[in-house]
Parts: sequence; C-alpha cells; structure tokens
Amino acid sequence: MGGKKKLGLKQMERMQEKKDDDDKDKKKKDKPSGQKEKRVIGVISPDAKNEKIVAEIKKMNALTPYAVATRFGIRISAAKEFLRQLEESGAVQLVSGTHIIKVFKPKNN
Repeated sequence: MGGKKKLGLKQMERMQEKKDDDDKDKKKKDKPSGQKEKRVIGVISPDAKNEKIVAEIKKMNALTPYAVATRFGIRISAAKEFLRQLEESGAVQLVSGTHIIKVFKPKNN
C-alpha cells in the first residue's frame, strides 16, 4: 500500500546537486562580508557650552534631532534635550515644530 517510491538515479543526482548548492550558499552567508562595526550610541548629550560643538552646529543648515543624533552619535532623546539647551543659550532658533519634531536653524551672530 504504498510508502515512498524509490528515486531514480537522475532524481538522486539532482537532489545531491541541490544540497551541495545550498551548502555553498550557507558558507557564503557565514562569512562576514563588509559588515560595519556596531557603534555604541551615547546617552549623554554633548555640552551645549562647548564652543567647538557650537561651531560645528552652526555649520549645519537645518537642525533636527535626527541630524544631531547621527552627527554626534547620541540617542534622539538626548539630541532633543541638547537642541533645547542650545535654544535656551541662544545658539539656535526654532523655525517650526510640532509636539513630535522640531526644526531649528543656527543663529548667525
């Protein structure tokens, strides 16, 4: 009443070739090929009174929390706090914003 049918030579050959190809693909995937190293994202925002950092901020056209976070390698929440501190100190000016995102521009003094 049945059971599995025996495979022919050609079918066994195809299955073996497919298995070999799969093994080669797995080996290729296992190799680290050009992967970037993971960077540790800082939680502490940079000092808003540091003149070097403020000068670098003034070079940027538009300041969003995402742009600042990627530039300095900090979290977005820390970047929001940093931009708020810069606004209080008068280094940046709020252009537009909602409760979700704010866009700033550097003040030219």
